[in-house]
Amino acid sequence: MKRLMITGAGGFVAGSVLVQARDRWETLAVTRTSRPALEKIASRVVVCDITDRDLTRALLVEFRPDVVIHTAALADIDYCEGHPEEAFAVNTMATDTLAACCAEHGARLVYCSTDTVFDGRRGLYTESDRPGPVNIYARSKAEAEARVAARGGNTVIARLSLVLGIPLLGAGNAFLPGLLRRLRAGEKAPFPVNEIRTPVDVVTLGGALLELAASDYQGFLHLAGNTRLSRYDMACRIARHLGYSDRLIEPVDSSTMPGRAPRPADVSLDNTLARSVLTTPMLALEDGLDLAMKTAEEMC
Repeated sequence: MKRLMITGAGGFVAGSVLVQARDRWETLAVTRTSRPALEKIASRVVVCDITDRDLTRALLVEFRPDVVIHTAALADIDYCEGHPEEAFAVNTMATDTLAACCAEHGARLVYCSTDTVFDGRRGLYTESDRPGPVNIYARSKAEAEARVAARGGNTVIARLSLVLGIPLLGAGNAFLPGLLRRLRAGEKAPFPVNEIRTPVDVVTLGGALLELAASDYQGFLHLAGNTRLSRYDMACRIARHLGYSDRLIEPVDSSTMPGRAPRPADVSLDNTLARSVLTTPMLALEDGLDLAMKTAEEMC
């Protein structure tokens, strides 16, 4: 059985990867804080600050992974804007260390980046489009992409679109549980009308990352759903699909909110290449929502 090391193991995306990797991989779950739920899923769990270069190197030497899926990140955009040194330490330098270690020890690296590396001026970005980050978080991720790409070797830089679903293990920044709580309580839920995305469900995403881990594909790849829409329209469609009134979804313009870091407007991703190189199907919004909800129910 091949060995898979997953960073950010307490997070939303990594949880889906770990659940789907059961019985297929020997897994090392690397997490910043203790997560008891991981013990039931992963072959081994290690609490590690990935900014500790020596400890990170030691983990790779000791575990000898065939593949590393690197999901760990400081992903709070507004926090990153006020703490740029921490953002670059976690998102850029730790990624560079992992890339160097993987190259040194012959491990494949699947690095999870973000759609927000683009400037958002036109949308439907392809893998060949150049990044144009508009905030510190995106700059730190774009710089990490550049460092991974410069090292070459057996690597994939997967740009993830907005991730939709219910956490299977970790919480991370999943927005759907919060939206469901508001809808069930009959409360208003504000969503931006000016931010356009191509949301991908967390189950499909986990499967795609594992497929990439086992494949020989190298280079950039956009992992995104088939539906391009504003975050407001997305929330309205989710509400209607689940039997709630879309009148509870309140349109807002995130660019006018005080104290927020700049956001790109349209960072929708073109998933044509992913649909051609992966057997994991990319789904439309409602299909991805159904898959995510069903999988979460089965996990309960």
